[in-house]
Amino acid sequence: MTPALSLDQFNATPRDEALALLRPCLDIARWCASLVDGRPYAGVDELVAAAEDAASPFTTAEVDGALAQHPRIGERLGGSNAEARMSRAEQAGIGTPETAVAAALVEGNLAYERRFGRVFLIRAAGRSATEILGALNERLGHSDDEELPVVADQLRQIAVLRLKGLFE
Repeated sequence: MTPALSLDQFNATPRDEALALLRPCLDIARWCASLVDGRPYAGVDELVAAAEDAASPFTTAEVDGALAQHPRIGERLGGSNAEARMSRAEQAGIGTPETAVAAALVEGNLAYERRFGRVFLIRAAGRSATEILGALNERLGHSDDEELPVVADQLRQIAVLRLKGLFE
C-alpha cells in the first residue's frame, strides 16, 4: 500500500489539517497536538519515537475517551472513513472464527465491559481469534489497577501501528 502522504508533505501541512490526518490513528487531542507541534521530523522513525513518547503515559480519561466509540473485537466498523478502514484491516487476521470462538468473543467482550466499564482493546493485527480470546480471558482476571496500563499500552501499540501505516 502506498502512503497517502509523504513525511515531507506532513511536515508542511497546515496544523489543523495535520491534526485531522492523525485523528484516525488515535483521537486523543494531546497526542495529536504533540506530534503536529513537534514537526518537522527527519524520518518516520523520529515521528514514531515522538508518538511513543507522547503516549507514555495516557491518562485514564484519555483512554476512556479514545475507547468510547471503539468497536468490539470481532465487530467491524461500517463506513469508508479512515478509522473504519484501519479497524477492518487490523482485524483481518480474525477472519471468520469458528462458531464457538466467535460466541466466546462476544461473551468475553460483554464480561469485560461489565467488569471494567470499557470495551476490550487489543492490538488485533497479526493475531488470530483464538489468540485474542486467550488474551481476553487472561485480562478478565486483572484488577482495575493491573488492567489500565495494559489497555493504555494496547492503545499506544494500535496508534503507532496506524501512524506507521500512514507513511510506510
